[in-house]
Amino acid sequence: WPVLLSVICSPPQNYPLYIRSIPTENELKFHYTVHTSLDVVDEKISAMGKALVDQRELYLGLLYPTEDYKVYGYVTNSKVKFVMVVDSSNTALRDNEIRSMFRKLHNSYTDIMCNPFYNPGDRIHSRAFDNMVNSMMMQVC
Repeated sequence: WPVLLSVICSPPQNYPLYIRSIPTENELKFHYTVHTSLDVVDEKISAMGKALVDQRELYLGLLYPTEDYKVYGYVTNSKVKFVMVVDSSNTALRDNEIRSMFRKLHNSYTDIMCNPFYNPGDRIHSRAFDNMVNSMMMQVC
């Protein structure tokens, strides 16, 4: 089951800070799907309005399903977006598992942001983050 995870910078840039896919040859193919999903993320955020400003996390759930993939989204308070693309045939993943995976990602991303040697907005190059993402993705596959 192919899986892709992408961390996208806050607006207005919206460029990827981190992209990982299993298997790795699908990575470029998913770029279009991820960029298309950013429009859906922005629509969901604006539709929710001010009601969710006080919440600590913005799990957006299923952004849109395609014939082959399901695209899920999550946004932090600082408007950093996490996008996950999973195979539609993967019925083992429930909403709670996806939500839990996004929380883990958010916590690891927060650890990176706390590193004094990391410049916010730079691509993420962290062995600890890579290991966490790889272990999480292997559970899904």
